[in-house]
Amino acid sequence: MIRAFANPHRFMALSRWLAPACLAVGALLMAWSVWQGLWIVPQDDYQGGDIMRAMFIHVPSAWLAMASYMGLAVTSLIWFVWRHELADMAAKSIAPLGAAYTAMCLATGSIWGKPTWGTWWLWDDARMMSVLVMFFLFLGYMALRAAMETRQKAARAGAILAMVGAVNVPLIKFSVDIWSSIHQDASVLRLDGPAMPPVYLTPLLIGGLAHMIFFAGLTMTLMRSEVWRRRGDVLIARKLAGA
Repeated sequence: MIRAFANPHRFMALSRWLAPACLAVGALLMAWSVWQGLWIVPQDDYQGGDIMRAMFIHVPSAWLAMASYMGLAVTSLIWFVWRHELADMAAKSIAPLGAAYTAMCLATGSIWGKPTWGTWWLWDDARMMSVLVMFFLFLGYMALRAAMETRQKAARAGAILAMVGAVNVPLIKFSVDIWSSIHQDASVLRLDGPAMPPVYLTPLLIGGLAHMIFFAGLTMTLMRSEVWRRRGDVLIARKLAGA
């Protein structure tokens, strides 16, 4: 089944229209969510007044940061086991996007935290530190690939790092319950249902969906560029061999 989706020709044909469609739909939904979050929903004094509106950027960024790292780990695993080049292209494309979303999560969290908690950063906060570790894992993955001499060595080294680093994702999720943190408990993904009022929950969930769709469009766009680049490398190698 995996082989059916590992054909670059099928991917290029599908992504030719799916990538721009995802970018357009994701951008529209994202704009609606931000508009609702910044100007329509009422402020919550318990969460710091108007500054709580940063939640509509911070929370989807956090979701996408964790989801993108899991995507990096899964595509790395697929390449490591089955050696599907398209999986390696996906992993390589996900890494810079995941790093960007993680940086946005950290930045918006600090902006939200300063007026709410009175500080930009706490070095002993488990969630903050585990997200920071994930940011450095993304950077380390990209740096490690760039340092390797060949594409196969880069893919192998990056895959190992991505798979080992995946243990950090559940630590981010459950860090509030296990260790000390100024973050509140989960208010969306709960066994007893969301604790957040619908007026906040609806635009937040749509925002999360929007970022996910937009992320998929960006990933496919980068993957298409990587496919073209590798095809170009093959053509150049053939010409040099023929010469």
